[in-house]
Amino acid sequence: MPIHNTNIITLLDNKIYPGESKEISFDIAKLHTATTVNVPIIIERSKKPGPTVLFTAGIHGDEVNGVEIVRQLIAKGINKPKCGTIICIPVINIFGFINLKREFPDGRDLNRVFPGSSKGSLASRVAHKLINEIIPHADYIIDFHTGGSGRFNAPQLRIANENKQLNDLAKVFGAPFVLYSKNVSKSFRLSCYKLAKPLLLFEGGKSFHIDDMVTNSGINGSKRILHHLGMLSSKFTVSAPKKDSLFIDESKWIRAKYSGMFKASSFIGIAVKIGDTLGNITDPYGKLNYVVKAQNDGYIINVNESPIVYQGDALFHITTKLKH
Repeated sequence: MPIHNTNIITLLDNKIYPGESKEISFDIAKLHTATTVNVPIIIERSKKPGPTVLFTAGIHGDEVNGVEIVRQLIAKGINKPKCGTIICIPVINIFGFINLKREFPDGRDLNRVFPGSSKGSLASRVAHKLINEIIPHADYIIDFHTGGSGRFNAPQLRIANENKQLNDLAKVFGAPFVLYSKNVSKSFRLSCYKLAKPLLLFEGGKSFHIDDMVTNSGINGSKRILHHLGMLSSKFTVSAPKKDSLFIDESKWIRAKYSGMFKASSFIGIAVKIGDTLGNITDPYGKLNYVVKAQNDGYIINVNESPIVYQGDALFHITTKLKH
């Protein structure tokens, strides 16, 4: 377990001493109106040495449920460690968050430009500064995301397969599902992997939405990780997950066979059998009523909640192979 000594941490030219609480600004650029945009970073240090944990959210500006999880970690004081340091960045893509858009003003997806460049696009410059000035201080990273385009994700962690450290941390976190997925090219997760910084990527809920079940899963998992590292204040209780996490080796999407009005009749997280009715696609004129059925046994880990779908749209994400 990495242990930092009690020396001063210098973050973005700010000195943070043992036992100090500090809010600093992660500034990249002003708005086109010349208005300054501050991206707050909240740092809490114990007087006792220990690991440094970084909580991040809002890489995509429309994923507000992740922002809510980090906000609650701060508001409840969970981010005040018994030892070590906790760094919270509730909203990385503040430009997208202001406009409730996924991308940066330059049209780029921040999670596809890492490790970035100091002379690149706006998104690329943010990625570069994050990787070079924040990440070197972190021993562990938990990055919060949500589903997009009306698709609701069951609370889940996404990690690369065959990584024992991440596997062990995922078991401690205790999300209902752990989905093995490759590190995507130019993603935040891949850049942290190349720097040997263990990162748990949490997915849950959908864009423009805050869900209590998802929020609680993220908060409880974070508390379990901090407790595991000996960092959680004794005033907080840690509850064991209701069930052990299900580790998913393979999964597939059921896609819409027709365009039309869509209504799901199955719920997120439940087990289904092949042939089970999952929902219906209808048309506005009462002529079509297509029943969407499960194509295999498994668990539903994502549901499309859009009332209108087009042929080929993803409707349900269902596990096909669990790791035993």
